[in-house]
Amino acid sequence: MLTKKVFLTQTDTTIGFVSQDTERLTRIKQRPPHKHYITAVNSQKTLQRFARIPSRHHNRVRRSKKTTFIMPNGYSYRLIRDRHHLLLLNRLKWAYTTSANLSGSEYDETFAEKNADVIITPLRSTEQASRIYKLGKTTLKRIR
Repeated sequence: MLTKKVFLTQTDTTIGFVSQDTERLTRIKQRPPHKHYITAVNSQKTLQRFARIPSRHHNRVRRSKKTTFIMPNGYSYRLIRDRHHLLLLNRLKWAYTTSANLSGSEYDETFAEKNADVIITPLRSTEQASRIYKLGKTTLKRIR
């Protein structure tokens, strides 16, 4: 059953954990349970199942690369374009994604491999984190 497994994989921006089980991710990362995870989706059609994109921002979301959007409902989503990462997401359709480290710590390969159920190689070095924008009905605010 793919939905309950925790994958260690190269995401579009960094080496990270990918899963549809937030409770397992929270336990692994030792993170406060009230914090939300970024939901990575494989297509704009899948994204529309989770949140309504304000009409003013449709093109921005559709054309985005390595960008996370916080929707008006308060949850964050990233539309994935990276071919390597899409191989997994096309099977899952969507998944929660987070960096492969303890909350607030640097990446540790031993920790990451010990806590993952499935390791998808190759794992490249980490890149720059995604940009984050908060979308309002008419406003756009850059968070990171």
